[in-house]
Amino acid sequence: MLLLTIIVLLFLLLLLIGVVKLHPFLSFILVALIAGWWLGIPPQTLVSSVKNGIGQLMGDLLLTIGLGGMLGKLIAESGAAQQIANSLIKKKKKKKLQWAMMITGFIVGIPLFYNVGFILLVPLVFSLTYSTKLPIIYIAIPMLAALSVTHGFLPPHPSPVAITAQLNAETGKVLFYGLLIAIPTVIIAGPLFAQTIKNVKATPLPIFVQPVIETSSLPGKWISFIAALLPVLLISFFSLLQYNIKNPADYPSIAFWGDPSIVLLVSLLFSFFSLGIARKVSIKKIMQYFTDAIQDISPILLIIAGAGALKQVLIDSGISKELGMAFNHMDMNPLILGWLIAATIRVCIGSATVAALTAAGIIAPLLHSVSFDANLMVLAIGAGSLMFSHINDSGFWMFKSYFNLSVKETLKTWSLMETIVSIVGLIGVLLLNQFFI
Repeated sequence: MLLLTIIVLLFLLLLLIGVVKLHPFLSFILVALIAGWWLGIPPQTLVSSVKNGIGQLMGDLLLTIGLGGMLGKLIAESGAAQQIANSLIKKKKKKKLQWAMMITGFIVGIPLFYNVGFILLVPLVFSLTYSTKLPIIYIAIPMLAALSVTHGFLPPHPSPVAITAQLNAETGKVLFYGLLIAIPTVIIAGPLFAQTIKNVKATPLPIFVQPVIETSSLPGKWISFIAALLPVLLISFFSLLQYNIKNPADYPSIAFWGDPSIVLLVSLLFSFFSLGIARKVSIKKIMQYFTDAIQDISPILLIIAGAGALKQVLIDSGISKELGMAFNHMDMNPLILGWLIAATIRVCIGSATVAALTAAGIIAPLLHSVSFDANLMVLAIGAGSLMFSHINDSGFWMFKSYFNLSVKETLKTWSLMETIVSIVGLIGVLLLNQFFI
């Protein structure tokens, strides 16, 4: 009966988002209210439950996602991302160009949202293929696989950050485990998979070949690399510092400076001066970048808020304890279950963010009743949320449109690449859980 309840609620959510075409935030709120009514939460406390779920989750995430969005926008608009790409590509021979694009996608993908990274780097792929005469999909797939992996696995991206908060995981551990899984995943889904699709021909439409910034106007190479990688370096440094100190509670300043919000604030201030003020970019123009970034991330914040409301209703209804007992009797690894829920939602409605947050909302109430590593669960859900992008996913149509492919060709390239990322990611999670955790 409990599983049937969850299935019905999920089906209703999928129906509202995928068929009725309601905004995911509104869909989450409606399903949360229906769930509360169905599960017996008194009307006078149901609204409070919804508000508490939104408030608790947004309190953890608003700073992180907001600052991360501003940082990514500044790195993109300043030309730092293009400088990173140019620096890596110049050092690679023609035969190793796809590996250079993979590394570029991975580094640039850490601070940038997926869509921004895609729009920013694809014109570079176009210009490279014109000069080298290499197949364009052969060059593009490694870069896009890297962007996809960073989007699904690595903080400070909104989805992994939000799942980390919902599951009470540790950002440093999620980042460390995520890097261990991401590197082999992107190699398999990128350069290795690209070898099998070299014969796919694509002729990009001229409208999508955007002009690139002149090399003389780009920021310095090392400043660009440091600005993009600083959040990862700082989180890793302070996490290692905490694990190597006997009594971390005796050093509260380490916890303060290692907090993801403070790390991103420090990184943003560094980029503000090094990529902005030092290059004589006006404060007004930089603030416009930040305003644009806030507009870009506001829909993501609303979706996360809605997911928090549904999670809290499931907890307050008491169904979490009963579900925990039910799952204890199931002969299924919880990590596989988390991946499967996220993958199913992803295939049904297309949105990786909605899939990840919904799956986390279902799994979060089981934290105290089912045994699993919360840090690995973040990655399992992240991997599931990337499963088989197809015609209901905006990323599918972006790839198809930019590279001027047929639906069949897009399924054979983009969709298959995303599926490889998802499955290899799950395998990596299970291997870590089996041999190292």
